Amino acid sequence: MRFPRPDAVLIQAAIAGALSFAHLHDVAEAAGQHGWKAWAYPVSVDLLLVAAWRRMRHLKAVGESVHSAWTWFGIALAASLGANIATAGVLDLAHVPAWLRILVAGWPALAFFGGTLLAHGNRAVDEPERASSESELPIYEPDPVGDLADAEPEPEAVEAPPEPAALPAAPVPTPAPSIAVPAALVDHARKIADDHHARTGQPIDTETLRVRLGVPPHFATAIAAQLT
Repeated sequence: MRFPRPDAVLIQAAIAGALSFAHLHDVAEAAGQHGWKAWAYPVSVDLLLVAAWRRMRHLKAVGESVHSAWTWFGIALAASLGANIATAGVLDLAHVPAWLRILVAGWPALAFFGGTLLAHGNRAVDEPERASSESELPIYEPDPVGDLADAEPEPEAVEAPPEPAALPAAPVPTPAPSIAVPAALVDHARKIADDHHARTGQPIDTETLRVRLGVPPHFATAIAAQLT
């Protein structure tokens, strides 16, 4: 089993953090903050220091200004450094001056304000808007000219050969011309008919089908015949 090698930088950071934490506690207690309140002050200062540093790195990564983060980082660093200097004998902690009591008493409001700005400032950088719009699918409208161009030509009426002169020629009935409808147009017409039936409960009539497809009457009649 291999044990992790100690990191000198982390050890040094832990020692410095513990000493600074203790100095902040001593200054807060000397300024009249006792019990859990004296321990909350170093936590507040260190959290503001870390939050400002992380905010500064994030703003640098996205190319934004870091002036506000630097300001709060400097304020937290000044509070931590000032406590370290105060406990070195510069101030008499048994008789703390009034200005230091005022600073210690006002720190919670200042830290809360700074933390709020760091956490919720410039939301456009943290959470870019993701505008998503749902567009309706375009309704297929066939091109009557193109469809008619693709359709096969209508067969011409075939005239019967004349009968012998001895007998009068009987008229031959001309067959009704048939229209070849493209399969894609028939499928589209069937979808329109099914939608009409689902909405109205009635089968679609030839005139409505002609209007929806935009085709000539005889073309719509041929399509309707294939839908039945």
